[in-house]
Amino acid sequence: MSAAGWLQLVVLIVALITTIGPFGRYMAKVYGASGTASAPGDRVFGPLERAVYRVARIDPDREQDWRSYALSLLGFSLLSVLGLYGILRLQGALPLNPTDREAVTPWGAFNAAASFVTNTNWQWFSGERTVSHLTQMIGFTVQNFVSAAVGMAVAVALIRGIVRSGHRTLGNFWVDLVRTCVRILLPVATVAALFFVSQGVIQNLGGFTPATPLDPTAQEVQLIPGGPVASQEAIKELGNNGGGPLNANSAHPFENPTGLTNLVQLYLLLLIPFAFTVTYGVFAGSRRQGRVLLTVMMGMWVSLALLASFSEQHGNPNLTAAGADQSMSVTQTGGNLEGKEVRFGPATCGVFAAATTGTSTGAVVCQHDSLTPLGGLAAMVGMLLGEVTPGGAGVGMVGILVNALLAVFVAGLMVGRTPEFLGKKIQAAEMKLVVLIIVVAPALVLGLTAATVARADPTALLQSKDAHGLSEVIYNYASAANNNGSAFGYVDTSGHWFTITQGLAMLAGRFLVIIPALALGGSLVRKRTLPATAGTFPTDSPLFGGLLAGVIVVIAGLTFFPAVALGPVLEHLSL
Repeated sequence: MSAAGWLQLVVLIVALITTIGPFGRYMAKVYGASGTASAPGDRVFGPLERAVYRVARIDPDREQDWRSYALSLLGFSLLSVLGLYGILRLQGALPLNPTDREAVTPWGAFNAAASFVTNTNWQWFSGERTVSHLTQMIGFTVQNFVSAAVGMAVAVALIRGIVRSGHRTLGNFWVDLVRTCVRILLPVATVAALFFVSQGVIQNLGGFTPATPLDPTAQEVQLIPGGPVASQEAIKELGNNGGGPLNANSAHPFENPTGLTNLVQLYLLLLIPFAFTVTYGVFAGSRRQGRVLLTVMMGMWVSLALLASFSEQHGNPNLTAAGADQSMSVTQTGGNLEGKEVRFGPATCGVFAAATTGTSTGAVVCQHDSLTPLGGLAAMVGMLLGEVTPGGAGVGMVGILVNALLAVFVAGLMVGRTPEFLGKKIQAAEMKLVVLIIVVAPALVLGLTAATVARADPTALLQSKDAHGLSEVIYNYASAANNNGSAFGYVDTSGHWFTITQGLAMLAGRFLVIIPALALGGSLVRKRTLPATAGTFPTDSPLFGGLLAGVIVVIAGLTFFPAVALGPVLEHLSL
């Protein structure tokens, strides 16, 4: 990896380590970890929140059990899907449509609505060619805020279930949703949007600007897109959404013009998932508990980032042997430049790919279908591990806590003792929910991949019917089921088969995890916390961190190794 690549990675890690502590403690106060109703910024944010509560008739002092919390979440999500679907179907007759975008097709609108409400932000379409500015702002940007807030609310509810003793409630969904948007996402996104505008990211309400190409023989006039890009870019990264107003996503200079904006985008998409470990430590009353989870998440992410970066920097060995890539490299050190934005290069592509697939963000600065087999494997593994490296806003914390409960159960089996987590016995009821959460994504990915490769019409859309073609299918369903949103973009997923199955995978991958997670919190919150004894397995030690990492890797390996071996591994060995 080049010196610039190393410098970028080191600066990014230092910035994260420096800031996730204060930010995570701030989030803990916002969610009431201090045990009081007050939170930072009451004078500024309090009036706005109270106005929302009055209009929506919400009693902020009334907490909910897990069933009421889940029903509120499901009702809000259903209305969000219907509302966004309606906007997409009617956008041709709505204002703020300077490029005269027509209504989106019924199945296409279903896929897009499911995508943005589930925080997946998968786009089977080119943003500037398909949707209007109104759809971007009122439809997609709003969902970028609230879908991220829903995931963060679920994480906080589960944390309350773990740390509270002898309670029945997990908080109030509406209060958690409002506070997340008003006190966390909106302030940071506003500052980030202003920064992006200062660096050249476009922010306007204009349509296409025609431009005459420099080539005098060109027959067509270029159409330069406009739109509210900076505001979308800020929350798309901060809320781990992905997608993008422009088809090239974060590789487009209108979305990501400089190396500095690229570094800030990387920072934003990793900030909340890592900071949640600090929030958890504050709730648990032990910073060491949060540090163990942070170490596991950070270690896995850095490992995948290095694998992807070195793979892309090394490039294709056949081309290297022929001297073909040496002359192409802007760094004169070789590397895979296919599908790369030359402003960023192979190493930055690897770091961004690992970050975006590890956080269920989906934004890209390079074409993932053009990654080397091992580079594509690193991006794919970030999703197949269950989005815990470090996972999306909130849902990453849910994933790591679920795996932590599984790890203490395994430890209990090894020593013949009832497992405990933060003083609460983990019994059959909790383990049934843990297993349900863990098997959802693998069942969707492997089941839909098998169904797809058995059909002639979807496989006709693949680049090739070989190991790489299988990788494309696995990646696309892993992205949908894990609510990531990135793609091996060669595949035309606008056909009915992919549009419908991926839409269903997004919904199932979101709500078949969230609802059992809330039920898990509801089961744990009723239990009394027991004092630690000499036989209690400490969950704030390096030993537990190693066990947790091992459990995550073994579960993913046993589940996905055969499929991965026939995909990216076989493709690499065939080079």
